[in-house]
Amino acid sequence: MSGHSKWSQIKRKKAVVDSKRGKVFSKLVKEISVAAKIGGVDPDMNPRLRTVINKAKEINMPVDNVKRAIAKATDSSASYEEFIYEGYGPSGAAILIEIMTDNKNRTAGDIRCIMSKNGGNLGETGCVSWMFEKKGLILVEKKGIDEDSLMNIILEAGALDMKNDPDNENYEIFTESNEIHSVKAAIEAAKIKVVSSEVSMIPQNQVTLDEKASTQILRLMDALDDNEDVQNVYSNFEIPDEIMERLS
Repeated sequence: MSGHSKWSQIKRKKAVVDSKRGKVFSKLVKEISVAAKIGGVDPDMNPRLRTVINKAKEINMPVDNVKRAIAKATDSSASYEEFIYEGYGPSGAAILIEIMTDNKNRTAGDIRCIMSKNGGNLGETGCVSWMFEKKGLILVEKKGIDEDSLMNIILEAGALDMKNDPDNENYEIFTESNEIHSVKAAIEAAKIKVVSSEVSMIPQNQVTLDEKASTQILRLMDALDDNEDVQNVYSNFEIPDEIMERLS
């Protein structure tokens, strides 16, 4: 299982649990507020805001929460910095960590501690980002869907590619980051349900891990994702299916 695919699956399951605790809602509120402050409060004119609102809808975040988050964009006291940490996990797996924080010094110490405790280390800016491409990623459940028909729909709408992993219950559809909404709209117009859609950093190469490193990387990714200032974590690890089965 490749890093972006497997971790995306794990994150979706975590989001269901975390939304009940409010953790994932808190991160989305922050992301919505920043997106609205930077690009304006109208989702139709602000693609980044529209993407985050769609993500909120996918995990059933209440509409009132979304409205309050947008309203925060006009609150000058709510100020966040955005930046990316880069580094390495077990066996040299590349790690990209998207941060949104109101206290950069606190976050730097927290992330450095999480990395060192879980077999990773931070690197210089640019050390791994060249391995990733920013793309739209749409997941569609395979059940009841004809692959050829779906492929025709998405290619006509401007998608780049579609991946059919036999061990995955979803089709992975890749788009340019600015085309994700039009491709998603075309899929939904064909009465096909979209499981999730997001702008993601897709690794261009993978590092295959043994069982020990796989255990460490999943623990590291989980610890990073649990940090309140971490919005997204990406990696290029690959876990062989037989190892993933033992760890699940």
